[in-house]
Amino acid sequence: MTTETDLSAERELASTDAPFSRVCALTELAADEPGDGRYRGVIDDIWTIGPKVHGGTMVAGSAAAASRWLRTVEPDRASMAPLSGSTDFLGAPEPGEVLYEVTIRKVGRQICLVDVTLVQRGRPLVRTAFTFGHLDGPDRPPLYSPEHTDLPVEPSDGAIGYEPGSSMGRIVHVARGMDAFLDREWAPFIENAHGEPRLRMWLRPRPGDQADPEIATYIAMMAADMCPPVPTNLGYFGWSPTVQMTTYLRGRPAPGWLRVIATAHEVGGGIFDSDQIVVDSTGALVAQSRQLALLPSPKR
Repeated sequence: MTTETDLSAERELASTDAPFSRVCALTELAADEPGDGRYRGVIDDIWTIGPKVHGGTMVAGSAAAASRWLRTVEPDRASMAPLSGSTDFLGAPEPGEVLYEVTIRKVGRQICLVDVTLVQRGRPLVRTAFTFGHLDGPDRPPLYSPEHTDLPVEPSDGAIGYEPGSSMGRIVHVARGMDAFLDREWAPFIENAHGEPRLRMWLRPRPGDQADPEIATYIAMMAADMCPPVPTNLGYFGWSPTVQMTTYLRGRPAPGWLRVIATAHEVGGGIFDSDQIVVDSTGALVAQSRQLALLPSPKR
């Protein structure tokens, strides 16, 4: 049961300059195995969809734990970033305290492999295998970089907001920690109509979160799981449990709005795929994801 004290704490957190930084604020604990890392973290209520913690947020928190332990054990690899994360969801954590158990599988000059298990109340609930490497930067510009979207840089007139109390905001609490708008043109379900299984949206982190380049990269990874399930436009509403998700970090986002575009290759009878890309305010591709998920029951 949520108390008034809980709500007051949530409102205070949501109004801070850098609420997502709290997801990545970790306390080191003694590990069970020599050579492994173990961290305590907290994922607050605002990073939930419905009653459960948002999947992309758990990937981002796990990436922060993997990055910190790799730098602790291998300080010469401190410039590496989590280029990809392959995630299996064993269960659905509740908001609150979590533990990250970290194991380094390989250390190389170009590539390092790090596994992270998110544990809550003694149960392993989320497992992610990260591949670390070096992000492209100004010294290595893209050889091929087409226009990734015609979505305007900022929310257009008529965009659907996620403000608390709105139809979307009552479900997607993540918007209490950053600005979020859904593109109406690609969301016919809003008008009780059907359309293609595709969605687009805008996200803008708080200034303090954007000001920290590392936190901004974790937000980009989190954003790659932010669009609603694409079968919503086909009349399928409700929880769509993810079977497996792979997230790619492609670059450090520039300050400003992030644009998220979700599409599908096929929506089957019981399972569907979803590809999401994240484009920053300069038009650069900064993150991607691909996931398989279970189809919810159609709306009746």
